[in-house]
Amino acid sequence: MEIYPALKLLHVACVVATASGFVLRGIWMLGESPLLRHPLTRVLPHLNDTLLLAAGIGMAMMLHQYPLVDGWLTAKLLALLLYIVLGTVALKRGRTKRIRILAFGGALLTLSYLVAVALTRSAWPMLAGG
Repeated sequence: MEIYPALKLLHVACVVATASGFVLRGIWMLGESPLLRHPLTRVLPHLNDTLLLAAGIGMAMMLHQYPLVDGWLTAKLLALLLYIVLGTVALKRGRTKRIRILAFGGALLTLSYLVAVALTRSAWPMLAGG
């Protein structure tokens, strides 16, 4: 079996797990559920995101496309950093519920942008022909 399709499948599966887990934790945040502080809730997303990043780096290396060289990967990297900051504010660091809700919405929009960039391989996916 060729490694690239397996890496891509792993990457996509991890994206689905990341998005689903983030939405679930956002719902728990809105409901002020104690599950948000459960040890597995705090560890599993980091393990999944490590696999997600490793698979993404592996694919980029195999395609010989790199952030700061290829515009779409640069956009994806910058959006990933924004997603991490917004997600942290939404789930942990937001001082008020209003701030956490706004950060949660911003993180979801950023996540949507990340997926669109990945699918179109364009930093401007709304302008990419499909």
